[in-house]
Amino acid sequence: MHDYCIRPAGPEDLDGARAVMLDTVYRDFATGYVPRWHGDIVDPATAYLAPDRHLLLVALDGEDGEVVATAALDSRGPAHPPNPRAVAERYPSGATAQLRRVYVRAEHRRRGLARRLVAELLAFAAADGGYRAVYLHTDPSVEGAEAFWRSLGTVVLDERDRGAGGQGIVHFDVPLPGPVPAAGPGRGPVTRPARAGTSRSLTAGDPRGALPARSCAPRPRRPTGR
Repeated sequence: MHDYCIRPAGPEDLDGARAVMLDTVYRDFATGYVPRWHGDIVDPATAYLAPDRHLLLVALDGEDGEVVATAALDSRGPAHPPNPRAVAERYPSGATAQLRRVYVRAEHRRRGLARRLVAELLAFAAADGGYRAVYLHTDPSVEGAEAFWRSLGTVVLDERDRGAGGQGIVHFDVPLPGPVPAAGPGRGPVTRPARAGTSRSLTAGDPRGALPARSCAPRPRRPTGR
């Protein structure tokens, strides 16, 4: 069975993560790369590594150590426009954990990897103490995307039901694991998993998943010549 390790991304992972993201938007999405939508792909360090309440996960192939999947979370709610006003009002920034960039290279799909990555993000959101909801949207034209998210969350708005005025996007609510804490946004404990591994939450994944995940330390940096 293929082996992977999952960890919070460090600077040494960003080139690999960016490659997975860019390949996905160009190969799977009809829009390709759009700067106003995909700025976090170009600068994932600012988007996900710097803020304490944000997280970028990477999955590394256990055979060659290459990044083969990504998953991210940030505290920005869906903006209006382009998203419908009702969705933006339901999921305000600061109180909403938005799931982003859950991308798996085609040759590594259908192995439970995306499900494990999402479980890690949900555990992180629950530990934050300030997130009141988890939101994401997906393009149903991407093969397997809608079915995957329907297995984890609830549709709050399907733009295909809105006629020509919508973008055809499906908006989802995903339940936070455990009880929702009473603290306001940002007031609860912030527990970003240690850079050296994710052993705290690797057992939080769906037990039905097929992934034999393990904690992993960052790859050593290659020496650079002077």
